[in-house]
Amino acid sequence: MKDKDCIFCKIAAGEIPSATLYEDEDFRVILDLSPASKGHALILPKEHYRNLYDIDEETAAKAFVLAKKMVKKMTDVLGCDGYNVVQNNEEAAGQTVFHFHMHLIPRYKGDNVGLGWKMGELTDADKEEILKKIK
Repeated sequence: MKDKDCIFCKIAAGEIPSATLYEDEDFRVILDLSPASKGHALILPKEHYRNLYDIDEETAAKAFVLAKKMVKKMTDVLGCDGYNVVQNNEEAAGQTVFHFHMHLIPRYKGDNVGLGWKMGELTDADKEEILKKIK
């Protein structure tokens, strides 16, 4: 299924030009137009899924296998020191385009790319509440 109004559907289908790093029958991997660092790429499924909540398990698994393949290859190409693989779901979590995608963000020592968060503490009350509800 495609969404005729989705920009990532159009890019994944080749209707909008992109700097394509890789393509197969299920995915297109492109360089991000607003990169966090040199070589920042996006994995876009060719089918439309709003986010991780909607994507089928087989396609999600293929996306992660592709992420590993691309990270290994791009580390050699870029000579970076590490990688962040980021996938946001819903606006509260930073999702701005509602088509499942994965960010592959090369990291370089001292790059000051801001992907961190302030570490909290797991309280006994939170732990017990979550464990009780998940079972």
